[in-house]
Amino acid sequence: MTPAAVSEAAALLWRHWSARSRLDALPTGCRPADRTEGYAVQASLALRSGQPVVGWKIAATSVAGQRHINVDGPIAGRMLRDRVLAPGAVVPLEGNSMRVAEVEFAFRMGRALPMRDAPYTLEETMHAVASLHPSVEVPDSRYEDFVRVGAAQLIADDACACWLVVGPASTDDWRARDLAAHPVRASIGGRTVAEGTGAAALGDPRVALAWIANELRVHGPGLAAGDIVTTGTCVVPVAVAPGDAFVADYGPIGSLALSFG
Repeated sequence: MTPAAVSEAAALLWRHWSARSRLDALPTGCRPADRTEGYAVQASLALRSGQPVVGWKIAATSVAGQRHINVDGPIAGRMLRDRVLAPGAVVPLEGNSMRVAEVEFAFRMGRALPMRDAPYTLEETMHAVASLHPSVEVPDSRYEDFVRVGAAQLIADDACACWLVVGPASTDDWRARDLAAHPVRASIGGRTVAEGTGAAALGDPRVALAWIANELRVHGPGLAAGDIVTTGTCVVPVAVAPGDAFVADYGPIGSLALSFG
């Protein structure tokens, strides 16, 4: 893609973000053909938003999720400052076509993992982590039918990023726990609506974190110190509606409450 085509695609997507509207697909003249071009549009979209990038999300971390949106592996998206909310937030659903909540493990980076030639190991990645947090992602897409546009266009649209609510750092000795087997539970109005484990996120949230460290190692810009990285849903996405009181419970690791408006 030429710089002009990248800019055109980003401008069109941001227009739909701002208007809470949908497009069928990016025009052929500014449609990314692969991951590299998709991430170029995504980077331009973030710049156009005028907001700093404060973290990252991973979409399609399960085989079922990949099949659902017709991609061959996970994809990464930027989290913009104004889209990351504190515990107790009322998450707006106006204009959101997905209307689901996803319970996820999130890591805050203590040091950067920049672009380089050699892959990052799991051990290197975890050594760079400062803290673990409960988080709930509320995704959305700017496409009318996001299951058919393909990975490159989904990446361009920030990997279906929309809202992220992040809880406080866990005070538990979480590094000693098996996060793959660790149970999580989602409830609405005090009633359990979904249960799962960390294994849903690429087999282990730590593996998911290493995956994005290497995805950004190749495609840029790498992970920065202070970035919050949410690693993919541990439960089947939960349908939500305005007025719902939602709790993500991680047992001794912590919990997170929010509602929808």
